[in-house]
This record gives sequence, C-alpha cells and structure tokens, in this order.
Amino acid sequence: MTTATEFSARAERYRPELVAHCYRILGSIHDAQDVVQETYLRAWRGIDRFEERSSLRRWLYTIATRASLSAAGTRGRRPLPSGLAGPHDDHRVAVGETDPTVPWLQPAPDGLLGGDPAAVVAGRAGIRLAFVAALQLLPARQRAVLALRDVLGFSTAETAEVLDTTVDAVDSALRRARSRLADAAPDPEALVEPDDEGLRDLLDRYVDAFARADPAALVGVLRADVELEMPPTPTWFTGRDAVVGFLGRRVLRRAGVWHLEPTRANGQPALTVSRHDGGDRPYGVQVLTVIGGRVGRITSFNDPTLVPLFAPVGPRGSRGR
Repeated sequence: MTTATEFSARAERYRPELVAHCYRILGSIHDAQDVVQETYLRAWRGIDRFEERSSLRRWLYTIATRASLSAAGTRGRRPLPSGLAGPHDDHRVAVGETDPTVPWLQPAPDGLLGGDPAAVVAGRAGIRLAFVAALQLLPARQRAVLALRDVLGFSTAETAEVLDTTVDAVDSALRRARSRLADAAPDPEALVEPDDEGLRDLLDRYVDAFARADPAALVGVLRADVELEMPPTPTWFTGRDAVVGFLGRRVLRRAGVWHLEPTRANGQPALTVSRHDGGDRPYGVQVLTVIGGRVGRITSFNDPTLVPLFAPVGPRGSRGR
C-alpha cells in the first residue's frame, strides 16, 4: 500500500504544472490553487483504485481537468475589459463604474508555475496573459481540449481519456477552439523581450516615472500604440497620448504616492504596486507586455489581494525610492 509520504514524493513535483493548467481553464490563480489542492486530496483518497493503470501524471491531470471544468461551470469565464468592449483613444472620457459582480481574469505569479511543461512544449506563449485571456473567449471544455492538446502536447486519445469523451469529440472541439483563437494568439514579436540589461533599464525608467509622478517620462518608455486596461474598471485606453493623458490626470498626481517592485507574472515582466499616502497599502499588480524594447500593453490588476502572491525580483527597495 502506498503511504502518504510515498505519494507526496511522487506527486508533488507535478503541482506547479497542474496549477498552470487549471489557471488556463479558470483564469483565476486563487481558484487554480484551490482546485489543485482538491485534486491532491481526491488522488490520495483514491490511490488504492489507481493501480498504476496509467501514468500518475495523467491521472492527476484527469482529476484536475474535471475539477476545473466543474468549477468553471459554476463561476463562468473571466474576461479582461478588452474582452467586453472597445477601447477609448481620448483620456477625457468618463470612466465606467467598477462592477464587483464580474469575475475578472487574474495574473499568475511565475513562482507558482515553475516546472510548467508549457515552457518546453509551447514556450512562454502557453502562459502569456494575452493567451489566457483569449482562452476565456472559449467554452470551458474547449479551453481544456486546447490546453491539453496544443499546450501540453497530450495526444487526441489521451485527451479523450482525460475528458471521458470520444476522439471525434476531441478533434471537433479542437478545430473550433483553434478557429476561434486564430486571431487572438499572442503576437510572436511580443514574446521577444529585451536582454536583461535592457529590460532592467526599461523597468527602472517606468518605475521612476511612477515614483516621481512624471507622466512625461513615460513617453520614451511606451510604444505609440500602447494599451492600458485596469480591471475591475471596464474602461480601457489605446494610444500613447490617451494612456499618458489618463495616467497624468487620474493617477500620477503627486510624487511619492506610488511604489512599484519588479516581479514576474505569466512569463512576463510585472510589478507589484503599493500606495504610500497615509501608510504602505498594497494596491495591485501590473503586467507589462514589452514589444520592440518598449511597453506595448499595461494590464493593471487593481486588486490588493493579489500582491502577497508575488515575490519581488532583485533586491527589495532598490527601485522606485
């Protein structure tokens, strides 16, 4: 009989990739962690029925995928503002009221996804924020099929076994998912980031602009076609003039208010954000898409509960002071 220690020794190495898989389906790092924890509990309780009939990894994926689909059925898809309406190119527009009933997409800390085989099978595209956001356009079952087949490299027969369905059903779902995502895949250029020194310099300039409340300093950091979205605010902006205008008018009003610490999310550069007006308060997480040496997209998740999940990159307090 397998002991708890033996089971843990064999199964724990799959936890990061299972978190990544559940996150692709659910769009929530909190929900993904909960489902993976439930997966391990179910697997341990059913270990006597496992009997090595398939690989332990595939068995865990079977439990995790089915649990994710069950969770997705009760919680719905998680969009970004860009998945609900078009952008504005004028920063003077009225900003829409936040809707607390919308379950917004969340970023995923790289530290929780370490060991994800997508890094080998499909490169960073498998966890890029744009890719996970695009997955949310699909029904949950199509998300699962596409993740298993195209990201993780499961065969059609293996995917059918995981989902307890037929090979024909898997092929049909995969065709529909690929067709829907054809125009929503991440830009290959966006997967090529500057070298370490170039990226550090870019982040230093970006962080410094927030610390000094200097929107003009962002002009040289942002692409002309930069986009900014800020869930749970439904309004989002496109174009450097609109983005810099919005930040200057609504956000960067006084020096010393904002403190940003570099981190990593979804295989991309990111920053935790805190406010220093009357105390040091967590505010949210920004995920940056860097294209051609400049920031092409800022996705600012204004949710303080996300901040504790992210570890700083580099010596803490070395930036933005």
